[in-house]
Amino acid sequence: MRHNLRVTSAAPREVFIQGITKEGRPFRPSDWAERLAGAMSSFRPGGNVGGHGAHIGYSPYCFPSTVAGVKCVIVSEALREIEPMAWDFVMNFARDNGLQVGEACRFEPQGDGKP
Repeated sequence: MRHNLRVTSAAPREVFIQGITKEGRPFRPSDWAERLAGAMSSFRPGGNVGGHGAHIGYSPYCFPSTVAGVKCVIVSEALREIEPMAWDFVMNFARDNGLQVGEACRFEPQGDGKP
């Protein structure tokens, strides 16, 4: 089966912090991804918006997800550009807790998106 996919080179690289330790054990507590991404929620395009325009949500630069049944936090390299200390915080969190980290790239369908 052939898929018409292309790699988007203009998009920032993304890093997956996986909820699996280097020893292969699940990381605890079970809501670690939501907590870490929540701590980064103010880093968003246009900065933090307060007052009536504020809403609860994750940053598009750092958000929780589940990939192949494993909780993870997906961190955009764009975070490093807008706030290097925030990038260091999430990368140090992964290192200090012995979490597996992998790079990812986006794939976008070409044409009508059909295989």
